[in-house]
Amino acid sequence: MDLTLRIWKQAHSRIKGRFETYQMFGVDPDMSFLEMLDVLNESLVEKGDEPVSFDSDCREGICGMCSLTINGVPHGSDKGGTVCQLHMRRFSDGETITIEPWRVSPFSILQDLTVDRSAFDRIIQAGGYITANTGTAADGNALPIPKEDADGAMDAAACIGCGACAASCPNGSAMLFVAAKVSHLAHLPQGAPERATRVMGMVSQMDEEGFGSCTNHAECEAVCPKEISVSHIAKLNREFIRAALKGSL
Repeated sequence: MDLTLRIWKQAHSRIKGRFETYQMFGVDPDMSFLEMLDVLNESLVEKGDEPVSFDSDCREGICGMCSLTINGVPHGSDKGGTVCQLHMRRFSDGETITIEPWRVSPFSILQDLTVDRSAFDRIIQAGGYITANTGTAADGNALPIPKEDADGAMDAAACIGCGACAASCPNGSAMLFVAAKVSHLAHLPQGAPERATRVMGMVSQMDEEGFGSCTNHAECEAVCPKEISVSHIAKLNREFIRAALKGSL
C-alpha cells in the first residue's frame, strides 16, 4: 500500500503547529497503525529528520496511551478499539490519512501527537478511590453483591482513561470518564462510605480543569474503545444530586 500521511507537528503548546506531509510506500496491510508510524520514524531517523512524537505503551488495547485522532475520529473508524488495534488493511491504497492529537483544551500538547492528560489524574485524586484498611485481602465471597450491581460496576470499570470521550465531545466534556469512575464505585458497597464526597470532589475538579458540560451528543459513547454507555452519565447526575441534597440538609 502507498499512503499519504498528514501529521500534526508542534514542538510544544506555546508555539503554533502545522500539518506536515509524509509519503509512505509499500505499507504492509497487516501492520498495526502504530507499527506503520514506527516504520515512518525509522525512515525519518535514517535521513536525519525529526521523528514524529506519539504515545504508546501496551499495544494491546489496555492502557489507552495511543491517543490519536485519525481522519477526524479519536482512535480511528473501528468501533470498540484503540489505535494500536487498528490495522492498515482498514485503509485503501493511495489514501490520504490525517493524524492529529486529542483536541481538548485541558490536554495541552507536549509534542506533535503527544498530549498531557494529567488533568484526568487530578480528577481521580479528587475522589476516585476507596479508603480501606491494609492487610490480608478479604474473601471474595464475604460480601455478596447483586449481579445487576456487579455488572454495572464492571462495565464502568472498563474505562482506561484514554481521553477519547473528551476529544470527541463538541463541548470538550469529560463527563463519560468521570461518570465511569463514579459509577464503578457507586455500584459497590465498598464505595458507600465516601459516596457523597467522591462525586462532589471529582465533579468539582473536572470543572476546575476546564472541561465543558455534557449536552447529550453521545459522541463519547460512539468513540469509547470500551463502549461505555452514556447511561453512566445519568448515574453520575443522580449521585451528584443525591450528594448535593444531602449536603444542604
